Amino acid sequence: MKLIIHGGFFSESGTNQEVKKAKQEALLHIVEAGYKYLETHTATETVVYTVHLLENCDLFNAGTGSQIQSDGHIRMSAAVMDGKTQKFAGVINIEHVKNPICVAEKLLSVDDRVLSGTRAQDYAREQGFAWYNPETPQRRHEYEKKLSDSIRQGTVGCVALDVYGNLAAATSTGGKGFEMPGRVSDSATTAGNYANEYAGISCTGVGEDIVSGSVATKIVTRVTDGLPLSSATKKTLDELKPFDGFCGIIGITAKGEMYYADTHPYMVWALHDGAPQVFE
Repeated sequence: MKLIIHGGFFSESGTNQEVKKAKQEALLHIVEAGYKYLETHTATETVVYTVHLLENCDLFNAGTGSQIQSDGHIRMSAAVMDGKTQKFAGVINIEHVKNPICVAEKLLSVDDRVLSGTRAQDYAREQGFAWYNPETPQRRHEYEKKLSDSIRQGTVGCVALDVYGNLAAATSTGGKGFEMPGRVSDSATTAGNYANEYAGISCTGVGEDIVSGSVATKIVTRVTDGLPLSSATKKTLDELKPFDGFCGIIGITAKGEMYYADTHPYMVWALHDGAPQVFE
């Protein structure tokens, strides 16, 4: 069993030690809870559970504490992929729910597995998800001041390998902040979240760069074709260099190889393979 999570990129991690410490402590708590859950659940169940914990923590830009878009609304995206069944499900620009990743999980069981906007919200209500305001005072303050150093690359994600040898990946985001309404991030696409029987990847960074590089899909495909996860990741991230792509990834292979990489510093992440570790 193995579990790896990320809390996205945070510019203040390098300057605000108190915030950095709080995020690292939160990641440690969540990776421990996720690993304990993995002991009795599948990889898919675990990545959803773990990401929902990340969404509930207002230190991260997903679920509660999501960034506010240019028109003053919060729109969130999330996706989950089951490596065994090859089913991908997601919600794009959903509003007024607490846990977008849980709505995405519900969609795994239906034919139309990616919903956007008001239709995604309608589906959530039909499935019993209550109205919820994910805004926090800190995000409102950032929005009103339109801070130039606002934390815009925050996304959360999880990849798990369960006791049955199955993989799954889940990713959730509140967006980059102050973006044009209607903008679609990578998180609810296979460029940002992908898994099969060989590997699982969750991405964070600038969604447009990740989509341009088809990052998660490329890495998993290269692992499937025989490359080690580290080599597949390096080759894929190198292909972002011509446009200075901003991306970080976490991943696990069916063989148990765990790996992370980023093109810029300050991606915060943690893993658990029997013992928890937190990194930045």
